[in-house]
Amino acid sequence: MTPIEIGLISVVAIVFLIYAGVYIPIALGVVSFVSIWLMRDNFTLALNLLKVAVGDSAMEYSFATIPLFTFMGLIVSKAGLGRDIYEVMTMRFRKVKGGIGMATVGANAVFAAVTGSSIASASVFTKVSVPQMMAQAYNPRFAVGVVAGSSVLGMIIPPSAMLIIYSFVAEQSVGDMFLAGVIPGIMLAIAYVGAIWVMGRFTPAFVGGRVVEDTEWMSGREIASKTLPTLFIITVVLGGIYTGWLTAVEAGAAGALVALVIAVVRKSMTPRAFWDALLETGHITAAILFLITAASIYSRMLGLAGLPNQLQDLLAGNSASFWSIMLLYVLLMLFLGTLLDTASIILIVVPLFLPMAEALDMSLIWFGIITVVGAEIGLLTPPLGISCFVIKSTINDDRISLRDVFMGALPFAFVMLIVLFILIEFPILSLALI
Repeated sequence: MTPIEIGLISVVAIVFLIYAGVYIPIALGVVSFVSIWLMRDNFTLALNLLKVAVGDSAMEYSFATIPLFTFMGLIVSKAGLGRDIYEVMTMRFRKVKGGIGMATVGANAVFAAVTGSSIASASVFTKVSVPQMMAQAYNPRFAVGVVAGSSVLGMIIPPSAMLIIYSFVAEQSVGDMFLAGVIPGIMLAIAYVGAIWVMGRFTPAFVGGRVVEDTEWMSGREIASKTLPTLFIITVVLGGIYTGWLTAVEAGAAGALVALVIAVVRKSMTPRAFWDALLETGHITAAILFLITAASIYSRMLGLAGLPNQLQDLLAGNSASFWSIMLLYVLLMLFLGTLLDTASIILIVVPLFLPMAEALDMSLIWFGIITVVGAEIGLLTPPLGISCFVIKSTINDDRISLRDVFMGALPFAFVMLIVLFILIEFPILSLALI
């Protein structure tokens, strides 16, 4: 078989195993291990490559960012900082048509900067935002759609678990990936707010809601107490990385410590909650390490098959243009987004296209942002829009069906697609802070 045939068969086999119920990293690892064994007819070689992949993943210093940022996000979530930011944003936007939706986007963007998880954002803001919008007579589809759309900011605005996973697969600096995600994340948040304003003006029936005239304003002291803790954590983490005072690992440690101190001072962290956060951090870290190890052996299998060289020769022979390659890449991610979760897409697709990106002198940092944004659109599209499923399971309201959640999220998926093409056309937007 040719290298391209091996690559295609391996992708099909992995997707088949995942849909058969096999755990994603096991599917990646088994297919890679068996492929190496069959290609070289050498069981020992396949076993040795597996040992090397496990060792390289576990011993990587920058891997410490995963448990540290995960722990920080869990502490922040349990401390109730997301609800505080939302209350302040709601006060500011309430008199605008669709204002609570705009407040949800703004609060989600800030919350994303200290959690890095779309699932956590979807869960938190389904509980605090959707009931309030429903009480203000907003369209249920719009209410859940705003939460679904803005929840993806958690995977783009740093610290992001997906940016960390990509940095390991592509062997790029975690700190550089974090800085590259700042402007695209802010752009997407602004685009969402703009889209809500347009929908409120031209499709008011879809938005619904009523403008609140007699909003009770918070005092300056109350606003400060609700916003400064979160802003301080963001400043410590991103400011430390941007100034060069802290590495990504050190920033994660500092952010986790600051978040823990804030939670203790606010008396929102019980010993039981602290223990639960530690356990959940361990579970998430182990799962991500397993994923990265599987991706490592998968990349080695593709290299052994000669697929990177084959793809480069194919591109050189066809003189493929930049936009034709990127359009193919985006379409592939959008298709896989309807079938797989974001981490799976990154682990399967990036090893295939990374050598091609290097051959065309593309920035791998920029390529990572394009990858994450493109893959995140899948969180909003059926049949496997994970954020939509989380919202439906969290809201527990028979008046809102899963179809309503997907239909409400559709305009925001379209906005993401527009932002994605802008980022492709203007790479400087991803690289300006590096």
